[in-house]
Amino acid sequence: MNSGLDLAAIGNSTIAALIDRKGRIAWCCWPRIDGDPVFSSLLGGEEPEAGFFDVVLDGEVTATRRYQRNTAIVETILENDKGAKLRIIDFAPRFKLYDRIYRPAMLVRRIEPLSGTCRVTIRLRPHSNWGEQRPEPVRGSNHMRFASDDFTLRATTDLPIVYVMEERPFVIGKAATIVLGPDEPFPSSLADTTRGFEEKTRDYWHDWVRYLSVPFEWQDAVIRAAISLKLCAYEETGGIVAALTTSIPEAPHSIRNWDYRHCWLRDSYFTVRALNLLGATRTMEDYIRYLTTVIASEPSGRLAPVYSIVPGTPLEERFATALPGFCGMGPVRVGNQAAEQVQNDGYGHVVLAAAQMFFDERLPNRGDKALFNLLESVAAKAVDFAFEPDAGLWELRGKKRLHTFSAVMSWAACDRLSRIARVLEMPERTQFWSERANGIRARILSFAWSDKLNSFVDAEEDGQLDASLLLLAELGFVRPDDPRYIATVDTIGRELKRNGYMMRYAGEDDFGLPETSFTICSFWYAGALDLIGRRDEAREMFTSLLARRNEAGLLSEDIDNQTLELWGNIPQTYSMVGLIDTAMRLSKTWEEAFWRGS
Repeated sequence: MNSGLDLAAIGNSTIAALIDRKGRIAWCCWPRIDGDPVFSSLLGGEEPEAGFFDVVLDGEVTATRRYQRNTAIVETILENDKGAKLRIIDFAPRFKLYDRIYRPAMLVRRIEPLSGTCRVTIRLRPHSNWGEQRPEPVRGSNHMRFASDDFTLRATTDLPIVYVMEERPFVIGKAATIVLGPDEPFPSSLADTTRGFEEKTRDYWHDWVRYLSVPFEWQDAVIRAAISLKLCAYEETGGIVAALTTSIPEAPHSIRNWDYRHCWLRDSYFTVRALNLLGATRTMEDYIRYLTTVIASEPSGRLAPVYSIVPGTPLEERFATALPGFCGMGPVRVGNQAAEQVQNDGYGHVVLAAAQMFFDERLPNRGDKALFNLLESVAAKAVDFAFEPDAGLWELRGKKRLHTFSAVMSWAACDRLSRIARVLEMPERTQFWSERANGIRARILSFAWSDKLNSFVDAEEDGQLDASLLLLAELGFVRPDDPRYIATVDTIGRELKRNGYMMRYAGEDDFGLPETSFTICSFWYAGALDLIGRRDEAREMFTSLLARRNEAGLLSEDIDNQTLELWGNIPQTYSMVGLIDTAMRLSKTWEEAFWRGS
């Protein structure tokens, strides 16, 4: 495991933070999950001057960290060489209040001595402007203010302020609290209020998990993945980030460092689909609200592949030069150039993300003709651009090609609209979209098969093997028993697997030869194996992937082909989605395992 990515995530769908195994808050953006990182030692080298929040116990020899069961609350136990123990509890408040969800831009850190004499140093070192400024604390009676150009952070505490401000060692004799939040007075008892916040936040997560439709097997892994996906949703607008971090490289010194704190139409569909499988449909409903704003903001109908979680916010890519990068491996990128690319699969992913709205009787507000009309405008563009060269789902920055997967997603948009029209009892639109789907499918099949490779290929010109082709049966484009699909799974498994895990593709791209396996592709391969009847192999692949999770149960984007270490941004929604999808597919049913005992 890459020790630098042994991180646990907390959050409340407004902000999020990553905590290392010793209890250091190493990453947190403010005042929302795509904001300026007030804590960014994750990207700041071994021992930066600022950008973290930790508790140092004198003589510390061991540290253990765990999630409180079925929550996004993290506990860290520090123990020193004399047997003194200290517990740190970290969370972001999230619970129901006045018929709505209370989810402030707030982190709560509670510190509790458990045994012995605990002499500690509190190091609270926020910075701003991507590491360029370290605000000096301004003392108040029971708080400190850190003022930057864009915001002011207040730390309210019942600890002696002087110890925290000056980072002086002191003996902590009773439980204490530090709350980080907006520059507003804390209007009630700090200890009582934050204990109540913790209890209500714990209850919220327990209730949320209680209603998940989890598989019989691998429940802990699925629950942790589901909570992680929930933390990647920005509930205020409904946007979903691809990961909580930026610029953790896909491979050491590869310069494949990207900002994933934005909302890809493709990634968000997969997240919505995974949570829908578990019965957590509210994220889909919020995301549809987000999509209506995105679509309305594009009068030409041409959709970008990625948007800010607050639509309209520019995503121009730039370098944050004050931060050296993860383990010194810069650059640190802010924004994403992919927003300027042409990627034509997004139209299909928009339609697929909304499709369940028309079929799910549990929803209080099902899809209607107004939503259908909106989706028709999207699918019309899918037809227009079905065979236009683009950058593809892997966002290649070099030449454009007519990509098979992009065209298949245009087919999927038409196919699903035909099915939706049938449910809405609109026979003319049913036939219209069915004809469009059939026409697109016929043309794709005319170029996407290679006798030479004995596989479907990724593009019309100079087609190569690509792991996205494993999804053709899952999407319904071909049947799982189609000999061409079976051959594709065999060929991709033979040619793209490295040390047990799947590459996206094997050829060079804009940055040379890829060095790491893309984790979601290994989950896709496991799913494809199951579809063609090779379940034992699929389960073997899946359990191997579970073993790659960090100690907190999270997966990043990539796996090193040699060391099997995690690389890439974390927690990666793609990877957590793959875990959920594959577990739901491969698990024994509750009836098989629980009632029959088989």
